[in-house]
Amino acid sequence: MIGIFDSGVGGISVWKELQDLMPNHDFVYVADCAYCPYGRKSADEIIERAKKISEFLINKNADIIVVACNTATAAAIEYLRSHFSVPFVGMEPAVKPAAMESKNGVVGVLATAGTFKGSLYLNTLTKFASNVKVIEQIGDGLVELVESGKTHGQEVELLLQRYINPVIDAGADKLVLGCTHYPFLIDTIKKIAKKSLTIINPAPSVAMQTQKIIDENNIQPKSYGSNIFISTGNIETMKMLVHTINPNIVEQNFISYNI
Repeated sequence: MIGIFDSGVGGISVWKELQDLMPNHDFVYVADCAYCPYGRKSADEIIERAKKISEFLINKNADIIVVACNTATAAAIEYLRSHFSVPFVGMEPAVKPAAMESKNGVVGVLATAGTFKGSLYLNTLTKFASNVKVIEQIGDGLVELVESGKTHGQEVELLLQRYINPVIDAGADKLVLGCTHYPFLIDTIKKIAKKSLTIINPAPSVAMQTQKIIDENNIQPKSYGSNIFISTGNIETMKMLVHTINPNIVEQNFISYNI
């Protein structure tokens, strides 16, 4: 079984890529909606939540856990790997491919403050982006919009304009989505950016890395591919987003649970 967790519903964008790649595996997804957003919490608070959710998933027989949250990865991935025996796959903004592919030498990164402070991001920046200019934009309020089910409309567009326009004005030709919630806003981002920005979503690469680790550890599917979605808070937005991807997932596969 592949366990996945995020501060909320954003990691559904990662589940989609994982499920597309490995449809025969079982998935249990935990949205920690009661504690969302993580971006405004301390590292210690995030580690505590990540620990509890990981223990929950391991007790559900998770063979591998995907931390489908950039902020949780930045704060907790080292702790999780040192305290649990199952493999963990984390998220980090795809700065490396953006820097390598940029023709203008300018790339934008849209992420939370917690991600920008994380050692994973800072190390990636040092290793792979020393030859480009990186425009960092903290996407305050975007997670909350997605969590409330707002992925289109004037409110979304106005907030995204505040973050995207400075990236365009700086001459960037790549925009890295540094939060798993942001792929649900891609249509509006494209509308604002027109053709000036190529949007880079790291979720497909994370899915491929997960498959690689599963193959290396010879983790075999145990059934025909079940999908369970658990929320520690509101569950309606999760249902809505999951059903835009797979409308056939039945009601009993969505569970509210206090972790």
